[in-house]
Amino acid sequence: MSNEIENSWIDIESACGGSFGAYVSLPPAGFGPGLLVIQEIFGVNDHIKNVCDQYALDGFVAVAPDVFWRQNPRVELSYDPAGIAKGRQLFDGLNIDIVAADLQRAVEAIRHIPSCTGKVGAIGFCMGGLLAFVCAARAGVESSVIYYGTRLDHHLELVQDITCPLLFHFAGDDEHISTQTVKKIKMSLTGKDNCRVVVHKNSSHGFNCWDRDSWNQSAAATARGQSLVHLMETLG
Repeated sequence: MSNEIENSWIDIESACGGSFGAYVSLPPAGFGPGLLVIQEIFGVNDHIKNVCDQYALDGFVAVAPDVFWRQNPRVELSYDPAGIAKGRQLFDGLNIDIVAADLQRAVEAIRHIPSCTGKVGAIGFCMGGLLAFVCAARAGVESSVIYYGTRLDHHLELVQDITCPLLFHFAGDDEHISTQTVKKIKMSLTGKDNCRVVVHKNSSHGFNCWDRDSWNQSAAATARGQSLVHLMETLG
């Protein structure tokens, strides 16, 4: 067994023409469940690559697709006002239905990686949280973890198409997602016993990202532990 993570970029054919890149981290053991890691608005940057590596060390075949490939391939943005403005512009330019088709292709590609043992989950942050939710309805994943997903309340009609287990993480002091929005999301999940919503007190939007001022070690560690339990209960 190797003691190192293997990293590479792969190309995935889009259902709508063209192809897009995806960053891959393979677990040291050489095999494990698949995990689609979905970026924030800042692209597949160093942080998202490190998240993939983190989950690879936990035994997952972690793959982060380039969501913005049609607009700005392999863009990597910083966490400053200019990066935030550019990221929001790119997010506004996404067609969710087309992105869902790309993510479905990414899930299929993960299943065909020899190291993948079969099941594939999704985990996403901010914009990626929304897309991890979309994956549960449209991309055929067996499980999803949604970190402070923005604009979720604009797509709650997808709940009726979701049967797989979901875990939602929200920040207690999120400046982008109101308490009322979280309540609305909880209400939409009524009757779905395999969906759980966790609100992390005294934390802000982006608490999982150690490269941001909003990083909260306590909330990040707690949410990560909960996420690992959720993923292994549903993908193991």
